[in-house]
Amino acid sequence: MVTVIIRRTICQMSLEKVEDIMARKQNEDLLIEDELAAAFLSDDDLSSTDATAPAANDDAWDDSEEEFPGQLAVDVYETEEKLVVKARTAGVNKEELDVSISDGILTISGTLSSGDDSDAVNWHIQECYWGEFSRTLALPVNVKEDEVEAVLKDGVLTISFSKIKTELAKKIQVQ
Repeated sequence: MVTVIIRRTICQMSLEKVEDIMARKQNEDLLIEDELAAAFLSDDDLSSTDATAPAANDDAWDDSEEEFPGQLAVDVYETEEKLVVKARTAGVNKEELDVSISDGILTISGTLSSGDDSDAVNWHIQECYWGEFSRTLALPVNVKEDEVEAVLKDGVLTISFSKIKTELAKKIQVQ
């Protein structure tokens, strides 16, 4: 009798633990979805989303242009003398790139063209992003905005800024 009660209690505890783990997993999945949405949508897009709105018809092909440009992924790192920003821009001509800086804010934008696919009758898979893209980021260190070099080579845009040296604190000897 005692063994049956102990087994039943263990099973109930295990079931509660499994339910707790599954609830945490579901919450983590929702957080990941929120983070992904935040990565691709602006704050205005997120705040205007109505959770009770019916889902869009996935079967219908939407030919309207997107309301926001694609997000350009970047790498940003420092060397002793430079701040370097790299962006994968394969398929973009340098004439289609716009790079600007103002008050420590770097903006890279352009258009990625898929070429001539106007004779396509039926798409089977379309995973590549085509169209306008943009990325604006605040540079993490002070740079000399007039000492910049931008090079597009092998589909990678590399922008190098000379850093402004910050003066190290001077040690004051107390007498």
